[in-house]
Amino acid sequence: MKLVFLFVLAALLSLAQSGGGAGVPTQAFHEEAPIVTAHEITLNGKPLKYKAAAGMLPIKNALGEPEAGMFYVAYTVEATDATAKRPLCFAFNGGPGAGTLWLQLGAIGPRRIRMNDDGSMPPAPYRLEDNPGTWLDKCDLVFIDPVGTGFSRATKPETARKFNGLTGDIDSVGEFIRLYLARNNRFSSPLFLAGESYGTTRAAGLAGALTTRGYALNGVILISSILNFQTARFDKANDLPFALFLPTYVATAWYHKKIDPVYQKDLKATLKEARAFAEGEYALALMKGDRLTAAERDNIATKLSKLTGLSKTFLLNNNLRIEIQRFTKELRRDQDITVGRLDSRLIGTDGDQGATNPEFDPSMSAIMPPYSHAMNQYVREELNYKTDAMYFALGGGIMPWDYSMVQNRYVDTSDALRSAMDRNPFMKVFVANGYYDLATPFFATEYTFSHMRLSPKLRQNITMKEYEAGHMMYISVPSLMKLKSDVAAFLDEASH
Repeated sequence: MKLVFLFVLAALLSLAQSGGGAGVPTQAFHEEAPIVTAHEITLNGKPLKYKAAAGMLPIKNALGEPEAGMFYVAYTVEATDATAKRPLCFAFNGGPGAGTLWLQLGAIGPRRIRMNDDGSMPPAPYRLEDNPGTWLDKCDLVFIDPVGTGFSRATKPETARKFNGLTGDIDSVGEFIRLYLARNNRFSSPLFLAGESYGTTRAAGLAGALTTRGYALNGVILISSILNFQTARFDKANDLPFALFLPTYVATAWYHKKIDPVYQKDLKATLKEARAFAEGEYALALMKGDRLTAAERDNIATKLSKLTGLSKTFLLNNNLRIEIQRFTKELRRDQDITVGRLDSRLIGTDGDQGATNPEFDPSMSAIMPPYSHAMNQYVREELNYKTDAMYFALGGGIMPWDYSMVQNRYVDTSDALRSAMDRNPFMKVFVANGYYDLATPFFATEYTFSHMRLSPKLRQNITMKEYEAGHMMYISVPSLMKLKSDVAAFLDEASH
């Protein structure tokens, strides 16, 4: 299966370099009580007192032997008689190989890394501030670092292999949730999962697994979703991504003012036309393959050029199929500028203007240093969690991900989510999409949900919202606050 540098899959390149189990960091597990600290934040002019617990939970085998320690940070409001019934949300990022610093210090937690208002990187040193977009006023929060991410480690290389794969990852995070609920007496709480990127793959799989084990979820929150990997694999025999990425290419061209002027006036109207073209005339042209006539090819190339800002020559030379890396390099090549993959609003430069692909993703480079520095400072100084261990923000802590159970197929956890909704018709799903997300495009998410074979009644349980930002839409302050408002309404509805 081809490795693709999505945030949803970004760590895979690092994993491939790390080799086999012998090079995977492991550590012995000695259980200790979590470190608990008291804090206060002001939200909407009112003080909110909360406690933060940073610690490790053991993941054990059938003999009761610890095989891993899973790091977490849990935020709970000041204890009241209603605490046991307060909504509780388990959150995690993706990768596979990403620690949960992104959601914790970017979108959901009570503290936030200060970025520029548009989400671009500020100069160092980086600062933490109270997060006006935190969900803590609506629910308690538990941020989980899956095994091999953050400070979470397997005890041995051979056990790391057990956790580093589609099913082992879902099983271990599910076991963490069971153990946390039991130890903290939270079985009476309305329960939610929140995942970003590959974390949505995990969340959908977890929803299915937990439901079959008797755990009723109130809701699942999917941020920058990818459930069906066929929608994002630019394989030779798979034309689906070329159509599904097109509306995001159009949005990106619109943002950078590279689109034909007739489409520049109204983004939503332009995207409506882009969707129709992508699933209609363009999809049919792709399906025809070599049967497409010269006149048809020229017609499609002309329309693509107007919508994407790419030249007809480029489009014809690429057989009308726009691969993601080529797009990010080509769109502003005439200005020696590349656009971001995680967030196509952000731009960069590299050393080879004539190359086919960019050297790096400027939107990843904008977030990696601030978030990594801030997380290491935060856990040690504010949460008082002392460790010499390296915090794996993205990659480095796990071996190549095991997809062997779907060999010769594409990963797809959308059916697990469908099954969970069938079994628990009260469970609701919230989906957040960024218009400028070239890692998990919004039209691909719409395609996935329209192919889940849900009954009309259950389709009413799905809420989709769009944001004028990228993969991590919350690095943009307006989108952060819109996400908070949208999720708050969802949590209120799904908790009752």
